[in-house]
Amino acid sequence: MSGQPQATRHRKPFARDGASPESSRSTPRDVVPSSAGSDSEHPSPLDHGYGPRTPFRPSRVPYTETPRFSYIIAGALFVLALGLRFYKINHPDQVVFDEVHFGKFAAYYILREYYFDVHPPLAKLMFGAMGWFVGFDGNFEFSNIGDSYSVHQVPYVGLRSLPAFLGSLTVPVVYAIMKESGYPTAIAAFSACLVLFDNAHVSQTRLILLDAALIFFMSLSLLSYIKFRKLRYHEFTPQWWGWMFATGTFLACTLGCKMVGLLTFATVGIAVCVDLWHLLDIRTGLSIEQFYRHFAARALGLIVWPFMVYLSFFWIHFKVLKYSGTGDSFMSPQFQESLAGNELLLNSQEIRYYDIVTLKHKDTKVFLHSHPEHYPLRYDDGRISSQGQQVTGYPHNDTNNHWQIVPTKALPATGRGRIVRHRDQIQLLHVKTQTLLMTHDVASPLMPTNQEFTTWVPDEENTEYQNTLFIVDVLDANDDDPWKSKSGHFRLIHVPTKVALWTHAKALPEWAFRQQEINGNKNAQDRTATWFIDQIISAEIGSDGQNRTLRVDEKKAKPRNFFKKFFELQALMISHNAGLTASHPYASGPINWPFLITGISFWTENDKKQQIYMVGNISSWWVASLSIAVILGVMCTDAIARRRDIHPIPDRKSF
Repeated sequence: MSGQPQATRHRKPFARDGASPESSRSTPRDVVPSSAGSDSEHPSPLDHGYGPRTPFRPSRVPYTETPRFSYIIAGALFVLALGLRFYKINHPDQVVFDEVHFGKFAAYYILREYYFDVHPPLAKLMFGAMGWFVGFDGNFEFSNIGDSYSVHQVPYVGLRSLPAFLGSLTVPVVYAIMKESGYPTAIAAFSACLVLFDNAHVSQTRLILLDAALIFFMSLSLLSYIKFRKLRYHEFTPQWWGWMFATGTFLACTLGCKMVGLLTFATVGIAVCVDLWHLLDIRTGLSIEQFYRHFAARALGLIVWPFMVYLSFFWIHFKVLKYSGTGDSFMSPQFQESLAGNELLLNSQEIRYYDIVTLKHKDTKVFLHSHPEHYPLRYDDGRISSQGQQVTGYPHNDTNNHWQIVPTKALPATGRGRIVRHRDQIQLLHVKTQTLLMTHDVASPLMPTNQEFTTWVPDEENTEYQNTLFIVDVLDANDDDPWKSKSGHFRLIHVPTKVALWTHAKALPEWAFRQQEINGNKNAQDRTATWFIDQIISAEIGSDGQNRTLRVDEKKAKPRNFFKKFFELQALMISHNAGLTASHPYASGPINWPFLITGISFWTENDKKQQIYMVGNISSWWVASLSIAVILGVMCTDAIARRRDIHPIPDRKSF
């Protein structure tokens, strides 16, 4: 067969309609015996790895390239990795770096209290399970770096053992990746040693951090895809399906640890797209129907299945975290009411006209506040103000935070007709100064594009009456739904100008006592323009403001659709990830990463002059960075030379 003419070797591999069994693609193709870890197929130049191959008789395989020897090397690497990562893992017996976060999240799982974090839950669920397994009761708060584990009897060694074990497993997985990619044992072992002896990897895998699980599942994703790719001539066999679904599973696990796992999805996704592009080539002999079958199979195994696995992590997450916790305030009222013991279930009350209440901004947690002082005539940038009474955001309880809800329509003397409802038009009276909240077409102090908020003293002519009218837009409410304290998140929309009551974190100057600016946001649907009634200070005459609805001790958590909870949490995770733009002492720029210009101090003990400093192995990182640069340079040079029909790197010859 190896002596066939070239034209015969490059024929289409099989016929389609009416093909004989010998020419069918489902017939097993000639497979070339190979040494351990090398690719078993040798495609011709025209088939992109999918055309016919010609077998050859291999020479005797050296013992160092046999599977038995590979298992010995992988086992030795694993044992060495265990020794490095478990050596004195009990030191220090204090909270180190981000253990303040991820140890705390493990405690929340054990206590089953809801929390919010920007990362998906898989790695944290694993820490929670490990904590339960080693007897952690969840009562240690991981409040500060340096807090003692020993004093509080926390089984921290058990918690740290999980990332240490996963980090140790990563080393033989890297070795397997290189062997499956066709590299000799020496090269594969050297590559694994780069991870084995890397200071950064050792440091991160000895602590309660997410990176060990992230890198472990990332490595398994690449290994599984390589195994799947090597079965490309055995499509739709059980092994082919198994490795494809394994790839999808590990991709989901990678993303389930950290959002940065999306980059691993992108890496495999690009490889799959290139693979499908080659399959589309008519020279592969595939009909368009067969191509669609390949496309559908990959969509099922590498998109639909990973999504289902990813969903399962959140299903477990929500099932475990059934009680109210520190993350409640990030979520919508409907989400919060699905948590047992939530304040919204216990204290949410219907709002009625003439109630005196405090209004609180959902994101910045400041109260709507006013005081007798007025805006200055002229701001620092030369703009002129209305000189009206200041309206600001104030973070502390104060009588100047009290506002009375005034109706703009006739009310019945008693009954439920006095309840404030979704889309009702109201006025807000500042109780201390007896002035009405208003906004008008005057620029705010800090944002010239937004409107100034002030108050107005009612007069007989009602000159500013229209500017004091607001609509209560309760979020996710239906017509006639009552407005409630705590749970009734709302936007306050100005009737004449359609701007929304809004605030931001920047403080006003000293003339406003460095309090937070309140202004009118022209984007009335902005998510950050959300407020809620924090407390009913005084109810209308003859009404019990604290017990208007059902008895609070009989309220149970309300069920909420899983997908609504899932997509709400996903949106919050993405928005908070995107908002993490502020600098901090541990930040480093991308140019630092390949060259290790700076590291990160995880923990310091000044008295004993001890420190955990996270930085990579300089020799291996610099060699790797230099090698990548050289390879890119060679590839670019070769590509440019080929434009002039010069071939510095010979093409691979087929057998």
